[in-house]
Amino acid sequence: MTTPTAYHAPRIFDGTGWHDDCALLVEGGRVAGIVSQDMAEDMAPGGIAIKGMIVPGLVDLQVNGGGGVLFNNDPTPAGIGAICAAHAGFGTTAVMVTMITDTADMTAKGIAAAKAAAGRQPGFLGLHLEGPHLAYARKGTHDPAMIRPMTDADLAMLIAGAAELDRLICTVAPESVGLAQVAALAQAGAIVSLGHTDCSHDTARAYADAGARMVTHLFNAMGQLGHRSPNLTGAALDDGRLWAGLIADGFHVDPAVLRIALRAKSGPAGLFLVSDAMSTVGSTATGLVLNGRQILRADGRLTLDDGTLAGADIALIDAVRYLHVNLGVALDRALHLASGSPAAAIGLTGHGHLRPGARADFLSLTPQITCDGTWIGGERVAGLRP
Repeated sequence: MTTPTAYHAPRIFDGTGWHDDCALLVEGGRVAGIVSQDMAEDMAPGGIAIKGMIVPGLVDLQVNGGGGVLFNNDPTPAGIGAICAAHAGFGTTAVMVTMITDTADMTAKGIAAAKAAAGRQPGFLGLHLEGPHLAYARKGTHDPAMIRPMTDADLAMLIAGAAELDRLICTVAPESVGLAQVAALAQAGAIVSLGHTDCSHDTARAYADAGARMVTHLFNAMGQLGHRSPNLTGAALDDGRLWAGLIADGFHVDPAVLRIALRAKSGPAGLFLVSDAMSTVGSTATGLVLNGRQILRADGRLTLDDGTLAGADIALIDAVRYLHVNLGVALDRALHLASGSPAAAIGLTGHGHLRPGARADFLSLTPQITCDGTWIGGERVAGLRP
């Protein structure tokens, strides 16, 4: 029988409630429990002192890049590793690496890289394909030349990918993907997310009936809520089957709208935070190139030359801090929106909390809501990053 390791901290958030002056017990890469510090000394003498708060590792379902690497530009296991490592430096312990709209060949390379990295790269959960089957009118920063309807060959590739990967999210638009195709994807195990669309409220609900279970970056690149035309935005808020991601960086969604969404969402499916991070996160780069187009980095924003937002320049912990500091959201709720909620959205029962049996994925959180240490499976993988 092995002896657990005790991590002593002034406060521990287990995903539901707070524990003061306690210790997190870790054994075999899993959480064994949270006990008083005196009890921990008896059970696991010589523990590790953590200055900050221990909180669950963050779970990010939309990460385009990090550490100077954009997955579209480096669809390899090494690229996945660099992205996961960069975000681990900011307390994100589970990542859905995302490929933005690209060619069928690049999509195939992304699936192959994700298959090769599965189970080998700490923090890697699976692949999120955001496009190319989107609505041209809601393309955002996606290359319009690559947006196209889903063909039988595309569907076959995605169904095969869903079978080969631990997790696959497909962001699609009803304008480019049929109900039968969505049903086939859902039946194959893919998580279908609606996004980059002008679809109506009724259409969104019909796609939820067919198996769609998520909405990609709520409010961005979709029809907005109208009192006679609720659109996808209204369906996301009103339909308890649809989980919805939010980018909380101060640019993508107005703070008043974020507050409204946090009050309005019907469950049981809820809201969760995503970073939508690009390669600039964890790097000193002044910009990047996507599909041959220059993206500029300035004042916390990433834009094309015409000012169109092009992903985000944040890690997920920055979104937590924004909600807590700028919007006054309670810290435990902000943390849950970046850990327990996204984990639940994709059916991860052992992530996003620190209750007994969970993976020992956690971070040390400073009073300033920054990360000064990250552990994945009980192993320290990163310290403070600039």
